[in-house]
Amino acid sequence: MLEVFTKRREYHHGNLEAVEVRECHRGNRWMQGSHQNRMVLESSPEAVSSQSLDLRRACPKSSRIYPSPGDSILLTKEPVKYGELIVLGYNGSLPNGDKGRRRSRLALFKRPKPNGVKPDVIHHISTPLVSKALSNKGQHSISYTLSRSHSVIVEYTHDSETDMFQIPFKVPCPIEEQHFIEIGRSTESMIDFVVTDTTPGANSAVDGQSAQSTISRFACRVICERNPPYTARIYAAGFDASRNIFLGERAAKWRTPDGLMDGLTTNGVLVMHPNGGFSEDSTPGVWREISVCGNVYALRDSRSAQQRGKLVESESNVLQDGSLIDLCGATLLWRTSEGLLRTPTLQQLEALRQEINAARPQCPVGFSTLAFPSLAQRGVVEKKQPWVYVNCGHVHGFHNWGFRKEKGGLERECPMCRRSGPYVPLWLGCEAGLYLDAGRPTHAFCPCGHVCSAKTVQYWAQIPLPHGTHAFHAACPFCGTWLTGQQGFVRLIFQGPLD
Repeated sequence: MLEVFTKRREYHHGNLEAVEVRECHRGNRWMQGSHQNRMVLESSPEAVSSQSLDLRRACPKSSRIYPSPGDSILLTKEPVKYGELIVLGYNGSLPNGDKGRRRSRLALFKRPKPNGVKPDVIHHISTPLVSKALSNKGQHSISYTLSRSHSVIVEYTHDSETDMFQIPFKVPCPIEEQHFIEIGRSTESMIDFVVTDTTPGANSAVDGQSAQSTISRFACRVICERNPPYTARIYAAGFDASRNIFLGERAAKWRTPDGLMDGLTTNGVLVMHPNGGFSEDSTPGVWREISVCGNVYALRDSRSAQQRGKLVESESNVLQDGSLIDLCGATLLWRTSEGLLRTPTLQQLEALRQEINAARPQCPVGFSTLAFPSLAQRGVVEKKQPWVYVNCGHVHGFHNWGFRKEKGGLERECPMCRRSGPYVPLWLGCEAGLYLDAGRPTHAFCPCGHVCSAKTVQYWAQIPLPHGTHAFHAACPFCGTWLTGQQGFVRLIFQGPLD
């Protein structure tokens, strides 16, 4: 619960009038003063109150949550790791390799100095004077254009308890206790993590920006608390090089019941929290949209619709292990530092690969020995690489016969069971953060042929990922290919000791 204190104060900036607001919230909820002191955001001079709303933190220090003895790993001298963001569809590395801020995954560590920000002062000004009001390059702010004559600017101040990160991630800003991360496709220096559109199938995205990209240049930001339990929250939109966020006249925006402002980005930032966390027992959650202020809403009729969805007060923007973030062109998986401890390492995946190859599986027709290529080998099919008929699961070596002419030569007939279907090479999933366990790689996604454990394929085959303006499809997390068939995966049938 928040304690609200109000006091009168006048700000004189020419013809600019301001209302001071200091953020104090629990669970990302804004609070307001009494009915007599409520702040009304209207364009009329009478409605622009000179009152200030001082929202002080009401959480006593004794209520802060500290880790249990089992969390002692977080209290060592090692850098505190908040978690990792993993871009689906790249299988551990971008096509041309991870370079600088263009990466397939990003680890979020506690910054040496906090750079988080929080709302501070609200200005009601004439729209033509917005550029003058935003002339302070060191001041973070969000501008809401309500009409050609009226705009609202919310200034943000330094928050020593959080760190901020931006996607496309930008360079850290000099602020303390929360970590702030911004994400998007912009390559400007303030971005921490640059994301490009994911093209379904075999890591086909390119390093350059797409001229038709649907990802916002400053897509979203993640704010992490610097103290245990290191809660991470996501917000739509990121600050640009001038440390501003602009929501133009056509952007979806509104006054909240508290008399404040909120809005949505053009194509939206969607989040899905799985029920039960990231485990074999979890089930898909419901996709929601996150606003600029971090509130949770039901989805719009389409990604860019002007009308927002209904406010979902029972849910929050707090990221949990396995949360999915969709930026309308790329989907990211959030893994907490604790959750990553339960995932297999690359060394374990390599040991599983060597174990399979040591069993010397054979092609049931050509009697040649099959072997999975190394995890570093990508894109080039090797001579001994196993292939699979995805409709039945029989594993063979490569052969150039069995085409079904009536299917246009795109399908082949399995010589073991006579079922026809796609015939593709098998590839081990290399992105360990997408695995639910370290089980043997016994199943493959259809129709791409990426191989992983049974629990992993069963989990991802039930997750609908956003596509386009309002469609959802289950997809292979390693390459982004839409899944086909009744289940979306198949159990592999080897000829030899593996079965």
